[in-house]
Amino acid sequence: MTQHSTSRRSLLTAALAVPVAAVGVPLVTAAPAGAVDPVDGCQTVVPWTAIVPIPDSGVTPDPSSPLQARVIRLAGTEFLQLRGLLTCTFTGESPIGTLPGTIRPPKLTRGTATRNNNQGINAIRVEANTAGLIKVHGPQPSNPVTWIQLDSFSAVMR
Repeated sequence: MTQHSTSRRSLLTAALAVPVAAVGVPLVTAAPAGAVDPVDGCQTVVPWTAIVPIPDSGVTPDPSSPLQARVIRLAGTEFLQLRGLLTCTFTGESPIGTLPGTIRPPKLTRGTATRNNNQGINAIRVEANTAGLIKVHGPQPSNPVTWIQLDSFSAVMR
């Protein structure tokens, strides 16, 4: 009995031929991902806009990384995104700022952000309410928060 073996080259050739046969367009001539229509992909609904710090809240925004918010739409879903770095001395629930007037979540929107690592805790809950107030939850007198980096905050708005 004759044994047949399939080379890796013939398997790779067959794998590349399947999309051409299914779609009718070679992979080499397909449109690059960057050429995708932005309406169907990710689009900016509200561009990066300054977050207004709460006076006397103990929040000091970093001048090289200002507090900002934006809204993007990805696959029909709107996301609130925050960025920026602030220093603080929080030992309890605290407000950090107000979203710009162009951004008002239709419901309480929650996410997490990075904070100073203290006792193994390095994340903090961040909420934006329908009035645009941004608060942090989680600091304790025994585990104070001294800085917060908002760049990782992204939460579904609608």
